[in-house]
Amino acid sequence: MRARVPLIVAMLCSLAWADLYSAPSSCRDRCQEAFDRHQPCHCDARCPEFGNCCKDFESLCGHEGFSYSSDAITKEELQSISEKIYRADTNKAQKEDVIINSQNRISPSETGDQVDCCPEPLFTYVNERLFSKPTYAAFINLLNNYQRATGRGEHFSAQQLAEQDAFLREVMKTAVMKELYAFLHHQNRYSSEQEFVSDLKNMWFGLYSRGNGEEDSSGFEHVFSGEVKKGKVTGFHNWIRFYMQEKEGLVDYYSHIYDGPWDSYPDVLAMQFNWDGYYKEVGSAFIGSSPEFELALYSLCFIARPGKVCQLSLGGYPLAIQTYTWDKSTYGNGKKYIATAYVVSSTQ
Repeated sequence: MRARVPLIVAMLCSLAWADLYSAPSSCRDRCQEAFDRHQPCHCDARCPEFGNCCKDFESLCGHEGFSYSSDAITKEELQSISEKIYRADTNKAQKEDVIINSQNRISPSETGDQVDCCPEPLFTYVNERLFSKPTYAAFINLLNNYQRATGRGEHFSAQQLAEQDAFLREVMKTAVMKELYAFLHHQNRYSSEQEFVSDLKNMWFGLYSRGNGEEDSSGFEHVFSGEVKKGKVTGFHNWIRFYMQEKEGLVDYYSHIYDGPWDSYPDVLAMQFNWDGYYKEVGSAFIGSSPEFELALYSLCFIARPGKVCQLSLGGYPLAIQTYTWDKSTYGNGKKYIATAYVVSSTQ
């Protein structure tokens, strides 16, 4: 028996060394650690955005919300409802409606270089008749209601407040949002459509402060319109906004690091660009989707997986969306505002 002790000790030492040696390629004991460019993979909150997470990031660090609730929304239910929403998006662009020129793809390590690798615009052609559809028109009316610089308070006129209501009214007429509400109602999240719409308005249009104590931001402004904070572009995850700003000469498309697997719209692109003098290092966006489709998926993930990675399925392909809550202020019964939501990747 004694003769086996050295062997057992040697095996334990070997296993300990193997664990130590393999640690840099794993998120074990590394969740939410600060970014370190010397590491081969990462476990910080933004690694899904940059596509450089360790393989076990989701299992170890991406713990999903409501997992211990009696009315938990399971991963399988999220994938099922997202497929229903995907099929219901009849207002999406057809392949002939939007033609993009994605040009040069760079590696995630090059996103900070701020090099314009694409001489041509991203959008070669967009059928602007799409924009006359009620949800598109109501969405576009909202885009000029904001100051992009954080630290400057937002103040809405009666007309601008009415435009928020009009947008919500139009999207709620669509099959996409009807699917979402029916699902959330069944999941005991909302007792009536009126309650759901009221929550959407607070969630997306409620103002809070990102700096200087001013009510200078909202989920809608950040995610769809875009902001500038400390000399950098934040948010700005919408293809319609991108197209319109590019058409005006205010956006210069630089490159992309990810192009989704879909051969029809909506597709996903993670790109780098300059917005009128300010750089966006990684800006992921759906391409060719309707406004109600994006609102539905981001809202679904914020409600079901607040502040977490949310695993969905679109057309048979997996998709991950990351949301963040704004923890410094709340509305209603302690509910949190949406700080941001964006596509992080199509994952395996």
